[in-house]
Amino acid sequence: MKSTSRGAVLAGGAATRFDGRPKGLLEVGGRRVLDRVVDTMSAALGSPPLLVANAPDATTWRPDLHCVSDLRPGMGSLGGVYTAIASATGPVLVVAWDMPFLERALLEALIAGANDYDAYLPESGLPGHGSGGFEPLCAVYGPACRQPIEQAFTRGDLRMISFHDSVRMGTLSLDQVRAFGDPAILFFNVNDPRDLERAETVWQQHG
Repeated sequence: MKSTSRGAVLAGGAATRFDGRPKGLLEVGGRRVLDRVVDTMSAALGSPPLLVANAPDATTWRPDLHCVSDLRPGMGSLGGVYTAIASATGPVLVVAWDMPFLERALLEALIAGANDYDAYLPESGLPGHGSGGFEPLCAVYGPACRQPIEQAFTRGDLRMISFHDSVRMGTLSLDQVRAFGDPAILFFNVNDPRDLERAETVWQQHG
């Protein structure tokens, strides 16, 4: 895989748990989660990421970002990853928009380690988190993943690991991830109001 040159923020998921308000627009520590993610990715990549979102008003969230909607609607997170890959000319760093505590150094490690693989995921070590102990929504995916994902769509398999057997997989080990912080914080995602309260507590404790 060539060096990663693009990033993509996946702004998916219904906003039903926050009374219709998109979760990435909620604030943690006085700043929107989306802005935290974008700034961290921009610092790691040296350029702003693409925004993958289907909401009618998504272009107003960050007018400075190029925004695209899913090429294959209704395919969940895997559809977002597919859109990110198809919208880039090379490998793309894909990050979910609800992770307020990502570290620039972690993203840089993913970018640096992805060169020899078609997909490069960090190990999370968290029970029931991600896919098979890895975090698929903070990972690097290359062009070679596109066709296997299309084949997964055809099979009706929307799992994030549905195409892994068909590509060269690499992983950032748990020990390496821990060098950048606690995985439970690094990969913390805001899914419901209770998570938002926890995120605010974490922010107050750790900044």
